[in-house]
This record gives sequence, C-alpha cells and structure tokens, in this order.
Amino acid sequence: MISINKFKALPQAVKHYLIITGNYWAFTLTDGALRMLVVLYFYQLGYEPLAIAMLFVFYEAFGVVTNLVGGWLGARYGLNKTMHGGLFLQIAALSMLAAPVEYLSMFWVMSAQALSGIAKDLNKMSAKSSIKSLLPSIQSSSTSSSSSKIESTKASNMYRWVALLTGSKNALKGIGFFIGGLLLATLGFQQALLLMACILLMITFFSICYLTHEVGKSKFKPKFKQLWSKSASLNYLSAARLCLFAARDVWFVVALPVFLITHLDWSHQSVGSFLALWIIGYGIIQSLTPKFIQLKDKKSFSGSHLGFWANMLSVITLLLVLLLYLEFSVAISIITVLLIFGAVFAVNSSLHSFTIVNMADENGISLDVGFYYMANAMGRLFGTVMSGLLYQSSGLTTCLVFSAFLSGLSAYFIRKI
Repeated sequence: MISINKFKALPQAVKHYLIITGNYWAFTLTDGALRMLVVLYFYQLGYEPLAIAMLFVFYEAFGVVTNLVGGWLGARYGLNKTMHGGLFLQIAALSMLAAPVEYLSMFWVMSAQALSGIAKDLNKMSAKSSIKSLLPSIQSSSTSSSSSKIESTKASNMYRWVALLTGSKNALKGIGFFIGGLLLATLGFQQALLLMACILLMITFFSICYLTHEVGKSKFKPKFKQLWSKSASLNYLSAARLCLFAARDVWFVVALPVFLITHLDWSHQSVGSFLALWIIGYGIIQSLTPKFIQLKDKKSFSGSHLGFWANMLSVITLLLVLLLYLEFSVAISIITVLLIFGAVFAVNSSLHSFTIVNMADENGISLDVGFYYMANAMGRLFGTVMSGLLYQSSGLTTCLVFSAFLSGLSAYFIRKI
C-alpha cells in the first residue's frame, strides 16, 4: 500500500491517475453488488423475469443520455466534476433503495436505477477519457526518452492502460456480484445498501480533497450541437459496440441467472458466485489481452481483425444452441461455452475500448468517448429488455440465436471503420 506521504510525493499526473482509477474501482464494486442484489432480491419477492428486466430499463436508458450529455459536460467543465457527480448520484441511488420494502414500488426502484445508470456512465466516461489526457504527462514524468520515441510507444502504452482499466473494472464488478449475493444472505437488502453508501461517501470526500487538477477540460467551449459524431469510422465503431453488448446482455442479464435457478435448481448464492467468477475471469482476460494480441509497430487494429473476433462470438453462441438441441448435459454445456464466450468477449471488449480511446480527438476527448459509450448503453438497454422478453416468451435458446445474430451484425459494422 502507498502511504499518504509517498502518495503526495508522486508526480501529479500519476497521482491523479491513481485517484481516478481508485474511484472507478470503488464505484464498480458497488455497481456489481447492486445489480446482483436487485436481481436476487426482487426474484425472491416473486417478480417475473420480464419485470426484473424492466427494473433495469431506466438504468440503461438514462445511461444512453448520460454518455451523450456527460461527454459534453466533461469537455466543457472537466472530468473531475463529472466523476464526482457520478459518485454522489450512486450514493443517492443506494440510499433510495435502502427504503423499507413497502416503499419499493416499481417506479421507485426504476427511479433509483436511473440515478445509478447516470452515475455509472458519468464515472466510466470520466475514467476512460482521463487516460488519454493524462498519458503524455505521465510519460514525460517517467522517462527521459526523446519525443519521437515517446510518440512511437504512445499507442502501445495506451493499449495496455485501457486494457488494465477496463479489465480490472470487470474483475471488480465480478467481485461485486459475489459481494452482493453474500451481503444479501448475511446483512439483508437494506443494510447492505446503506453500508455501501457509507463507504462510497468516504471515498468521494477523499477524492475531492486530492483530485484538484482539472482533467480533460477542452481548450474550446464545445457547443451542445457538437455532441453528435461527424466521423464515419466512429459511427461504425459505435454501431458495432451497440450490437456487441446487446449480444452479451440478451442472454446474460436476465435469461441466464433465471435459467440456472429454475432449470438447474441452483441457489441464489450459487448463481451469484458463479457469475461473479465469470466476470472476474472475463476482467482478467481483458487486462491480459495486450500480452497475447499486440500492436507491435502498428498504431491501431484493422476492421477485419476486429471483425474476426466478433464473428467468433457468433460461432460460440451457436455451438451452445446445438449442444442444447442435442440435449447434451445442460449444465456442462452452459458452463463450458459460457467460459469460452467470456474469454472471446473479453478480447472483443478490450480491443474496442482501446480503439475508441485511440481514435478520439485529444482536445475534447470526452465528446467522442461519450458518443461511443452512448451506443454501448443503448446496446445494454436493448439486450436487457430482450433478455427478459425473449426468455419469458421463448426460452434460453431463442436468446442465444438472437445473440449470435447480433454478434454477426457487430462484425459487419466493425469491418467498415
């Protein structure tokens, strides 16, 4: 652990990166725990799969708007403010859901989830946009190499940093899943939420005290009409991201947990633990992607290379459909294919995350990143709703077939960047 004195002695850019990453990690733990708490608790209360999916509609829908507007706010006022705003909103959401059960109406829960969705996307957009803003300062404070050498390694360093931030976030979200299931079993729903809100409040005040330098503030005052991307490549990349995350969530968010409980007789804690381990492994692979898929002398990945990995998801998903059709051991089939799917999806996500940060305009980067993650949120919203709807009407197999179609569509768009 870094002591306070050693922390203060670090170069300013490194110190800010550590604070931003720490904020992101702390937020992610609460976000993962909250999602698992809501799914399991409201299933205990007798909610149908579609009703559970609807609880997350505002979470995803407001994330769409937040990414778009949040990118503009970050460029105009600085990423510090958007990040701290996200932390305070998450505290408010946790506090709302900690109300007595008789007050937890559908509208109240969806409203709290709306705040959490806004908070999450403000936090994520701020953290990922900050990397490109801070990277030049960190490199100049940690190396005496010539400017040409720094420029030649900038893309590779950014690739590793984005992969580390994204992967660690998902690993921690998996730990959050586990924590959510554990807290529900030990403390109960309301007490668990209050505990997380108090911890997050302390972290927020620490961040406000030490994150004093403005990060990511544009040199110009972007107008509201500049929210929309005018880059064809960014539009195609965003469309690919939308389809990619819809392909995951259409069977992962509601259909899979409910299937494991109703068809395989898994306990709520077993479901939470398994999905937590899956997310942790997924995050680790994201972090390690630069180790086995390297940029080398290139500064970016080609559309055909990215499309290959998206098509792999279609093949893997259809393989599970075939195994279920042949009635091969259901538990073994789902667990095995889900692990493979998670590994390949992690590679896709890591490559996508680097591509958007690398592609974004450095002056006002949050505008491009915000637009891109708006598409990401739209994909999650669409996937979440369809997960509940398709599973309730047709079952897991239909969700998987639709997932394969969306992965193929993602590959089509990504090849055009």
